[in-house]
Amino acid sequence: MRTDSTQGGGHDLRHHGDAEVRDDGARLTDLAVNVRADTPPAWLRERIAGSLAGLAAYPDGRQARAAVAARHEVPVERVLLTAGAAEAFVLLARALTVRHAVVVHPQFTEPEAALRDAGHVVDRVLLREEDGFRLDPAAVPEDADLVVVGNPTNPTSVLHPAATIAGLARPGRTLVVDEAFLDAVPGEREALAGRTDVPGLVVLRSLTKTWGLAGLRIGYVLAAPETIADLERAQPLWPVSTPALAAAVACMEPRALAEAAHAAHRVGTDRAHLVAGLREFAPDGLRVVEPAEGPFVLVRLPRATDVRRHLRDLGFAVRRGDTFPGLGEEWLRLAVRDRATVNSFLQALDQAVTLAQH
Repeated sequence: MRTDSTQGGGHDLRHHGDAEVRDDGARLTDLAVNVRADTPPAWLRERIAGSLAGLAAYPDGRQARAAVAARHEVPVERVLLTAGAAEAFVLLARALTVRHAVVVHPQFTEPEAALRDAGHVVDRVLLREEDGFRLDPAAVPEDADLVVVGNPTNPTSVLHPAATIAGLARPGRTLVVDEAFLDAVPGEREALAGRTDVPGLVVLRSLTKTWGLAGLRIGYVLAAPETIADLERAQPLWPVSTPALAAAVACMEPRALAEAAHAAHRVGTDRAHLVAGLREFAPDGLRVVEPAEGPFVLVRLPRATDVRRHLRDLGFAVRRGDTFPGLGEEWLRLAVRDRATVNSFLQALDQAVTLAQH
């Protein structure tokens, strides 16, 4: 584990999985984007469609904000609704006074990109493959007054203990925890959302991944009221649309939470099937980062760039890993899909690996 203060570092921080399927993606089976494949469900589409009759009025987020607060058992003053978790990173970068920002990598690159765009110098703590990409709190500089970490972390699929992350809290430090994929973990183990005893804690959640709402843009921030107030002042008026607010309310209801919990268990079963299949490629030099706890896995394999290209020719899109600080061209991220899709993918991977070796 080491600290890297190189600005930019040659990584394309604005590259995301959707780039793999943006143009000719309709012909590809998508293992590049970390959004549940069978979403949004019909009942959620109906709730969103039902909100369209109210589009003449300006959005009113009070009901959705109260629903999120009730779901996490916190006061509404500790909740801010955002146009996806990505907007929250921009608000944090613009609203907070930061002297020494640190981002723990490899992880989702948008937090660092937002900080840089706002003029902040960013130091990186790079987690190492030989440590299983696990976090050592001692690696984070003591004078850092803003620390950003994902849990479970994208793209490594590592789930850090809540106590380890909470141990990063310090007086005068803002601790930002990206929990965009936490609802895909059975029982939401190691969640910090709803905790009010950790000083400076800011938790970000997204409804994009589990509910397939990337095109709607809805997420939220949980933090101390004074931090929420600072972020809200940096937000434009009416930042979350009426359909997105309707989705937020629907996704906080008991039925939705039960469905999300069921989906998390299903993801775990499907992920185990994927990992078992990937282990069969060990003689070819493939290594899976384990234990994986998110709805995706990270793999390292020789000639990954060629393998990815051949997979594309065979009808499968996967996420390149070299845009993540701390990773290189030999890394790929694979979204978890259902057993039948995984079986087809593993057959294609076998062909792609063989082609790349010749």
